[in-house]
Amino acid sequence: MTNGSLAVNRRAVTSMTASILTAGALLLYVAWLYNRLVTLRSRTRNAWAQVDVQLRRRSDLVPNLVKCVKGYIAHEGRTLTTMIELRRQAVVAASSIAARAVAETELAQSLRLLLATAEAVPRLRASENMLELQEELRATENRIAFARQHYNDSVMEYNATVASVPASLIARLFAFAPAAMFSASDIEGRDALLLGLSAK
Repeated sequence: MTNGSLAVNRRAVTSMTASILTAGALLLYVAWLYNRLVTLRSRTRNAWAQVDVQLRRRSDLVPNLVKCVKGYIAHEGRTLTTMIELRRQAVVAASSIAARAVAETELAQSLRLLLATAEAVPRLRASENMLELQEELRATENRIAFARQHYNDSVMEYNATVASVPASLIARLFAFAPAAMFSASDIEGRDALLLGLSAK
């Protein structure tokens, strides 16, 4: 072999090595992006599970609250029945975040109405059981707010990654869909509920 053919072979080998290294680096980057998307999606699902736990906790308080006030405000039977129905709807809507947000907002409004009605009954207001339930409800509302914030932060990070280039290409290729935010449409109502509970 001559020096000229050796130089051509070296250039071919160098070019092929560079191509293999570039393809390998690209493959590693795609794998890293895919794993990042999987991690962020898992964090979002875990954060939703935490929100769900707190919402179920509040739903579990409703029957106790209704039982506690029933004897004192039996004339408000429609309010109590409505609250039980809203609780049922919130549980049924668990599969859709948007539907769950609406159902949970309606349940929170119903809780506010029930607590306002209970305030008008001095014996009920002084009931130790009612005071314990109100404290438990206040603590649960705070936990819901914290869990919702954590979930929405996780969704924001996940959605930003899914929408950014080049991750969006990998996201489309592997069907990573954006996640829905969990926004309570009645934040003032929640704050009013907390204010009413914290005044105790």
